[in-house]
Amino acid sequence: MKAVLCKSFGPPSNLVLEEAADPVAKANEVVLDIHAAGVNFPDTLIIEGKYQLKPPFPFSPGGEAAGVISSVGEKVKHLKPGDRVMGLTGFGSFAEQIAIDAMRVLPMPKDMDFVTAAGFSMTYGTSMHALKQRANIQPGETLLVLGASGGVGLAAVEIGKAMGARVIAAASSAEKLEVAKAAGADELINYSEVSLKDAVKELTKGQGADVIYDPVGGDLFDQAVRSINWKGRLLVVGFASGRIPEFPANLALLKGSSIVGVFWGSFAAREPQANLENFQQLFAWFSEGKLKPLVSLTYKLDQYEDALEVLSSRKAVGKVVVKVRD
Repeated sequence: MKAVLCKSFGPPSNLVLEEAADPVAKANEVVLDIHAAGVNFPDTLIIEGKYQLKPPFPFSPGGEAAGVISSVGEKVKHLKPGDRVMGLTGFGSFAEQIAIDAMRVLPMPKDMDFVTAAGFSMTYGTSMHALKQRANIQPGETLLVLGASGGVGLAAVEIGKAMGARVIAAASSAEKLEVAKAAGADELINYSEVSLKDAVKELTKGQGADVIYDPVGGDLFDQAVRSINWKGRLLVVGFASGRIPEFPANLALLKGSSIVGVFWGSFAAREPQANLENFQQLFAWFSEGKLKPLVSLTYKLDQYEDALEVLSSRKAVGKVVVKVRD
């Protein structure tokens, strides 16, 4: 099989596309013929050794995939060859095949294609876990989404609306905010032109947001913690800005607020039943038309460098997907 390989930490230009050994399923695994692989910000970190997960060399990036099962291990009873599935791989999806634990794949909805499915798991899984289990967001509460035009941000906008929240989308340009508006955002903030803190206060009549979804970190986190309502919850999702911020603990005291970490991968592994229930709801919303995943760019497998660069430069709107098979 062909695979994009990382043999030493470095930028996307350091990767190579080579022939690799075909995987063989262990007892609890399935081998997946990959049709499409989602591209996510952690992929840009893992190849540079900046992510919490550090696979042994050589490895392929790519934390999620969709395809068709070609073989199953002897202990796998709930899946069979020919099943269309999506999987949370962690790494390894920039390849024609992968062996993956059977508990880390889910059957694809019948009305979902491979490209959509490849970009669904991580963004919607993360945002659903964040808003349901971590924030316990309630109908009528105000949700502020930072980086609202990115993959997880757009998912958070859509899920927030499906859960009955009033959604304020914040992004760095008018073009990105139009994408968030099309996804259902009620209010828009261009934080390249105005103070995030002041704009949130104005939109909430001085109260602040009940839940803040932050995949950006850096300076925006610094403003967000000062834009939170009494008993608000600030969800720490990621640090796309590159700077991991420090939190002044006195602000939590003054607002009775919480800083809540979100690590969907660990949640899915530790609480598989709750994760499955999340996806059952997500698939239902998808079939009802409440979730409309936006895949803005697709690349072929040999265009992996371009796919990763668009993520690392923060130019992506919605999801970016590598099409491994036509």
